[in-house]
Amino acid sequence: MTQKRKPKTRSTRTILRLPDLDHSKSSVLQSLGSAASKRTYGAAIEDFITWYCSEPRLAFGRTVVLRYRYELESRRLAPATINLGLAAVRRLAYEASDNGLLNPDLAAGIRRVKGVKRLGMRLGNWLTADQGKKLLAVPASNSTRDKRDYAVLALLLGCGLRRAELTSLTLGHQQRDGHWAIVNLFGKCGHIRTVPVPSWVKVALDRWVIAASISEGAIFRRVSRTGTVWGPRISEKLVWWIVRRRAETAGIEKLAPHDLRRTCARLCHAAGGELEQIQFLLGHRSAETTERYLGSRQRLASAVNDKIGLEPDSGGP
Repeated sequence: MTQKRKPKTRSTRTILRLPDLDHSKSSVLQSLGSAASKRTYGAAIEDFITWYCSEPRLAFGRTVVLRYRYELESRRLAPATINLGLAAVRRLAYEASDNGLLNPDLAAGIRRVKGVKRLGMRLGNWLTADQGKKLLAVPASNSTRDKRDYAVLALLLGCGLRRAELTSLTLGHQQRDGHWAIVNLFGKCGHIRTVPVPSWVKVALDRWVIAASISEGAIFRRVSRTGTVWGPRISEKLVWWIVRRRAETAGIEKLAPHDLRRTCARLCHAAGGELEQIQFLLGHRSAETTERYLGSRQRLASAVNDKIGLEPDSGGP
């Protein structure tokens, strides 16, 4: 005789205490696969928890989240930042409801809180080809550190890599279709792609690898003031610092590593590169959809980022 399973009881709790919030936050972060998403959502949830615990303890429902949205708006934050904060709170409510810590009706009400409308589209920062050459000309000495920084800038500008992708690069570049490429690069959300490497970027990489005597492991390492190469790999923060310091020397204000990725895409398009090939190069998820629907293949011979106006006349510093 089979015993009937008891139906799952619905939680009637309306207020979340700090231990409940911390437990739900951990559940949200565990459900995320990307380290960058975990950092972003973790900071957003922590901001909400700090605000929620400082307010009169009201029911954790639609009214509280609306008040939090007004609080974010009063800080004059960008619409994208506000909407990210609201998305983090929604996930927090879902996890609390699934774990039996919150009334499902309250969680459903939170889902109905609308985000902030975006008026127009915020544009990023792009460099012209001349500005790109000016930036590449900054690390012009033969020091080991300058060779590393030039190779970093060359990869960001010439291949459109993300910071995390650059810091995780290891030795083992290969040739495909007679063209140097970074094969099986693990990008955002575990997406794998192959990135063509222009000849001038390959020369910059070889100069750095030889100068640093790197034979295995990560390509980019720290360099001391005396020119000693040390450490397992550089951090994403160091990449940001390299770009910012070199940009200031070149007279370029407020330049971030991701701006170089945008610049690569724009210069590829200006040089006549096909949109499909640029999507392959940058590894956007839309490229997978395009490839599946059109049945096309990525070209490594005559790659879109080979000749985009950044090639140094003398082969680099």
